[in-house]
Amino acid sequence: MLDFGFLILDAKSIIHNPKSFFGERGVALLIVLWVITILMATVLSFTLMTRSDTYGTLSFRDRLEKQFLAEAGVERGIAEIIYRAINAKQTVTWEGSEVWKMDGEPHEERLGKGVYTVRIFDEAGKISLNGLTDVSGIVVKNLLVNLEVSPEDADTIVDSILDWMDEDNLHRLSGAEDDYYLGLPHPYKARNADFETLEELLFVKGVTPDIFYGTEGKKGLSHFLSIYSNTSLINLNAAPREVLAALPGMDAALADQVIEFRKSADIDTPEDIVSIIGGAYHLLQSYVGVQSGAATICTIEALGYKDGGKKGYPIQATVVLEGPDQYRYLSYRSPAEGM
Repeated sequence: MLDFGFLILDAKSIIHNPKSFFGERGVALLIVLWVITILMATVLSFTLMTRSDTYGTLSFRDRLEKQFLAEAGVERGIAEIIYRAINAKQTVTWEGSEVWKMDGEPHEERLGKGVYTVRIFDEAGKISLNGLTDVSGIVVKNLLVNLEVSPEDADTIVDSILDWMDEDNLHRLSGAEDDYYLGLPHPYKARNADFETLEELLFVKGVTPDIFYGTEGKKGLSHFLSIYSNTSLINLNAAPREVLAALPGMDAALADQVIEFRKSADIDTPEDIVSIIGGAYHLLQSYVGVQSGAATICTIEALGYKDGGKKGYPIQATVVLEGPDQYRYLSYRSPAEGM
């Protein structure tokens, strides 16, 4: 049977008096081995730190390059808005000098070893949030249902939006007023006035971040509503496909017909609308208008990519034209969520 007590005492004697066990050369060897072990651990730690810093620097540089590409896309978008304002009515167009549509059509341009994609949206083609009424609320409800929100939740959101803006404290059938918001874990009151920002919608009952911003592969409400449009009528020349399909009497097929017509000409008169969609016009005529030529307020969505990259850097900017070559930013989101 082993005497463990003896082993323990022997180990203690080695620790307290290593020379008696190893000799002077053995102690020197132990010290050298410990020093080498410590140096190896230090070198390994330094290598890992250097590697981590290198990857971080490369990631930062890659992100910065994509951001610069997206910013170039925004500047290109502004140039195209101004160019359209000057040349919207030109009768002769040279190849390469065509004016861009303000309906969200994507334009891709190469810059060095990167690419930027630009979409320009005329705010008049979106649904006016502050112009929403109990009648025009059907357009937002249809839009929500088309975005895969249940009809019940869509009713809640539309009624709650209208309750958020009206001055009284009486809620609609599916809406919400102060009594609901004050009962939340972080209470607040309804504004009882127009929306100041689109993001304010996130305070409204029923509006979740996924519904507002959208999810991967699916856009959200923020892409189709506007607080800048000065009319409750939706401009058919600029409305995105999703907004067109949400109009009463419209469906995806008729929306595609409108978009196909816009590729070759502007919609200038009610007769043009009738020629495109036929008898459905009487159902939507209260919700739409036609406005061709220069756009006053536009939103630019730009994505910057590096060659071979899968994920771009998104920027969303809204600008207003204040003169032939003057503009002002109304909002600038970098990076922008939900693009």
